[in-house]
Amino acid sequence: MFIDFLTLVMINLVAGTVLLAYYLWKGMDEKDQRPYAAAFFVTGLVGLVTGLQLSFTWPLPGSFNVGYGDASTLFGVVFLGTAIALWQGWNLTPVSVYSFFAGIDAIIVGLRLYSLKLGQEPLVAAIGFILAGLGGVCAFPFLQWFRDNKTVRWLAIAVLLVTAAIWAITFYSALWGHMASFAKWVPATMATPAAK
Repeated sequence: MFIDFLTLVMINLVAGTVLLAYYLWKGMDEKDQRPYAAAFFVTGLVGLVTGLQLSFTWPLPGSFNVGYGDASTLFGVVFLGTAIALWQGWNLTPVSVYSFFAGIDAIIVGLRLYSLKLGQEPLVAAIGFILAGLGGVCAFPFLQWFRDNKTVRWLAIAVLLVTAAIWAITFYSALWGHMASFAKWVPATMATPAAK
């Protein structure tokens, strides 16, 4: 039996998306934004580590490793870059350039998950990936031209919260099912000779 830690990837997406929405709501206007660096760092670290694990070892069936692994890796890198920039007081625009390309990846993954009908809820997963990807794609124009536009900022917050809700629903059903499917699993080192 393969080990499936996709629920960890998904709850990290939920946490990161809510964190980003909160940062747009409160953090962007604060003079000292360094307190947000730690939260972006831990989210980015989990995303990078789990994404690389999925991308390099392929523990999931087929294309899920590409979709979730690559997207989680890119998500993690963007959040780690954001954490460093916030901690150092640097401009976030260079990170937003990278997030543009990470967003394109997420949009393509969402479209492809739906077109291949992958997963139990391909439409829901596709919408989650596409909305998250739009967040990445829109980060650069937002920072360049709309940073002080409250209407655009509230629209971005709303889209991020809808995205987080979609990931949360997906996470909940996946966690519920994974807990049941792995309930009797034991590692090979603990298996009885008959079970081997």
